[in-house]
Amino acid sequence: MDATPPKTRPPRIAIIGEAMIELSPTGPDSARIGVAGDTFNTAVYLSRLLQGTGATVSYVTLVGDDRQSDRIVSALTDEGIETSLAARLPGAMPGLYMIELDAAGERSFSYWRSDSAARRLFAPGTPVQPDALRDFDIIVLSAISLAIISPEARDRLHDWAQGFRKGGGQVAFDSNYRPRLWPDPETARSEVARFWAITDIALPSVDDEMALFGDADAGAVMARLAQWGVQMGAMKRGAEGPVALDGTGQVLAVAPVEKVVDTTAAGDSFNAGFLAAWLRGGSVGESMAAGHALAARVIGHKGAILPKPD
Repeated sequence: MDATPPKTRPPRIAIIGEAMIELSPTGPDSARIGVAGDTFNTAVYLSRLLQGTGATVSYVTLVGDDRQSDRIVSALTDEGIETSLAARLPGAMPGLYMIELDAAGERSFSYWRSDSAARRLFAPGTPVQPDALRDFDIIVLSAISLAIISPEARDRLHDWAQGFRKGGGQVAFDSNYRPRLWPDPETARSEVARFWAITDIALPSVDDEMALFGDADAGAVMARLAQWGVQMGAMKRGAEGPVALDGTGQVLAVAPVEKVVDTTAAGDSFNAGFLAAWLRGGSVGESMAAGHALAARVIGHKGAILPKPD
């Protein structure tokens, strides 16, 4: 499928996943409370970058009816993100995670999310089903979005997405691999592979792909993705710079980032920068440059989300 931006009207983008409560350390015994999560981060940055274009960015999830769920919905609304598909489950609660940083700014996470409301997304009888996405132009999701929902819900989403694409809709996918979220690597490989086969805009990270599929190097990753039908997007390679997945192999030469404070949301923000530039009519090279520029700013700041511009 030819991945080209919608032309006739401002695009409508649905971003699927889990928004969680984030605890970011501010000292040995203190932390800042925020809202984050991989696709939530992408939604925030994409909404900011598309402000004034008429584009709609919607977040698709399930939350509870507690005060922390209120915090999540308020955070989405404050960023101009549409929340009609951020539905409530009575008695449920959101997930929570804590960031831990090493001396180089590299992050690790501790999670409390096994019974979060978002895990029931697309399950029978819950308020949001895949067909609720039918009026969007692009759906954006990650392997974390897939890992947290049930196998039946993944099947339901996958089957629906095939018809969505036949009708002109497009799927953007980031294979954000978190081993702890999957029952075993084999299941993760199978699920990620079949979603790559229905992806129009691919936004993988080379480390995730190599860890999950055992590829020898970046070239092997690109060859495998091309074999599975990927024809558009960019592969993130950290300090080496992204490489285009449109068949050209174009590499974006990047200067070293002056100071890395916290790598949280580096890939998520790259995705937003890339998509925003592409939706505005940018080339793949221009979109990679926009994604890298935003990610370079984000990793110089503590936490997933930069302070909101005035």
